Parts: sequence; structure tokens; C-alpha cells
Amino acid sequence: MKAINITAERQMAVVEIEEPVLGDDEVLLRLNYVGFCGSDLSTYLGRNPMVRMPVIPGHEVGAVIEKVGANVPEGLKPGMVVTVNPYTNCGKCASCRNGRVNACEHNETLGVQRNGAMRERIALPWEKIIPAGLLTPRTCALIEPMSVGFHAVSRAQVTDIDVVLVIGCGMVGMGAVVRSAQRGATVVAADIDDEKLALARQMGAGYTINTLTDDVHARLQEITGGFGPDVVIEAVGSSVTYQMAVNEVAFTGRTVCIGYAKTEVSFQTKFFVQKELDIRGSRNAQPSDFRAVIHYLEKGTCPVDSLISKVVKPEEAEEAMKEWAAQPGRVFRILVDMQ
Repeated sequence: MKAINITAERQMAVVEIEEPVLGDDEVLLRLNYVGFCGSDLSTYLGRNPMVRMPVIPGHEVGAVIEKVGANVPEGLKPGMVVTVNPYTNCGKCASCRNGRVNACEHNETLGVQRNGAMRERIALPWEKIIPAGLLTPRTCALIEPMSVGFHAVSRAQVTDIDVVLVIGCGMVGMGAVVRSAQRGATVVAADIDDEKLALARQMGAGYTINTLTDDVHARLQEITGGFGPDVVIEAVGSSVTYQMAVNEVAFTGRTVCIGYAKTEVSFQTKFFVQKELDIRGSRNAQPSDFRAVIHYLEKGTCPVDSLISKVVKPEEAEEAMKEWAAQPGRVFRILVDMQ
């Protein structure tokens, strides 16, 4: 069967691999759409320190169940539209012991530490299969990245009295915008691209800041009456945005970090103490976050078409990746049609 393989830095190919063998506790999926995410772009560019190369990318999945193993519960049936929880958990590390399996010390994400879903079929443990209700497989490919943003909002303990600054309006940041707005917070979206900011308003942001052209500090002071945002969610992963998060959050505020900074970051650590900050990491997502995103998407209010920048066939995937690398700020999601 056909699969996409990242073989080395800036090298991608369509290859033939063996059909999966279905185990008794597994579900065989026929992949319809699989999304490229930022980690896939980093892998392609040779900047992903966690990846094991060569690798089949892909963990943002829209699929249909083709067959189920003998021990799979009756709730999972052939023909169902599903997505996938792409993470593993060991059950033994400190994170797993504390019930936070999304942050398992030994996690292996599809398309990063193990081969992913950009192939025609894949067999996975039934516990990782998430029924998607009435959603289409195309929409399902958006669930995982949005769930990461939803999880960050949970980590921040956002409430209706908070002002939340979301830095970065890619798919993960958009998830944080949506979930914060659902919780009744006043949402401020910050990005360098006006088109993304306009879409953030459509998805629940009450205010937007272009960090290239606006005075970020002055705007935040104006919006918050001089207090600063109660919560800052960093969804970019750069030294500039990490510093912005710590500098701009209110005294006794919460800063939640999703993005991986590619370089060392220097902080005025006095703010950690003077502001008595809660600085929290946010990794992957919990099953409840997936369910919450599905519930949101089922309402039909999400501008799905605006979030999908391009749909390509496997043979067009490398060219699409090159275009994304050339203009990373202009892409939400590229989906690969594996049908």
C-alpha cells in the first residue's frame, strides 16, 4: 500500500509498504484525510529533536473503520467515522501514576517517535480510536490540533472573569481561542498575520493584536484597564513570545506554554517572584479534550473551510511542504487525501 515517508532533511517520498496485520485488540482504519502539523514541518526541515528518522508522518486523522479485531468492544464497528488519540502512555511513570497520561515520560506520538498515519491503512489499539459522531473524515483531521489548544485552557483554569491572551493563531492557538471563549473569558488573540487575526475574531476573540504593527504592551494595558491579562497562552514557540508571555501577564497571573522554543530563552526572573506567577506547561491532550472538540465541531459553527489551507494528494505532499516552509505564517492546515 501507499505511504508518505520523510527519509532525511528536506527529503520526502511516496513509498510502498506492507499491509498492516490486524491484531485481536486492534482496529483497522482506512485513512481518508491526514493533516500535516508543525512537528511534521520541523521534521521535514531537520529541526525536530524528538523524531526518529526515517518516519511516516501524520497524527491528525480522519478515517473510517474497515475491520475490527476479535476482542474489540461492540461500540466500534466497520463504517464508523473516527479520529485517533495518537499518543502512547506507559502506565508506570510519574505522569501516568498521577493520571496525566498525556504527559507520559515515555510517550511515542504517531509520526514522531513511531511511524504515523500518512498511509492508506493502519491498525491501532482499539483504546486509541475515538468515534467522531456525525463529523466528516475531512473535519476529523482538525480535531487533534484543536484539542491541544483546548487542553491548554484547562491547564490555565480559565473562567468567565479572566482576560486571556493567546499568542499565536495557528490551529492550536485557535483551539485555545475557542475554548477560552466557550468558558466566558474575554479573549485577546495576538499574531503577525491579519487574516489569522480576523479568523480569530470569528472564532471568539473579542480583541486582536498584530504583534508586528501594534504596541503590544499599550494595547493590553488599554484592554485590561492597566492590569494585564490574567492568563497568557503561548502557542508559538519562540524566545520573543515566551518573553512576551512572562512580561505581559498580570501580577498573580497564569502563563501556559505549549510551543517548543527552538533556542534558549532569557527571562527577567524577577517577574516569576514579583508577580507570583503560575507558569505551566501544556502537552498533547486528554481524551476529554478530544470529546470537547468533537462536541464543538458538531455544532457547525466552526469555519472549517477557512482552517484548511490546502488538500493535496500524496504525490503533491512534498511540494506543499516546501510552500509551507517558505511561508509558515500563512498556513493553517494542509490535509493529505489518502483515499
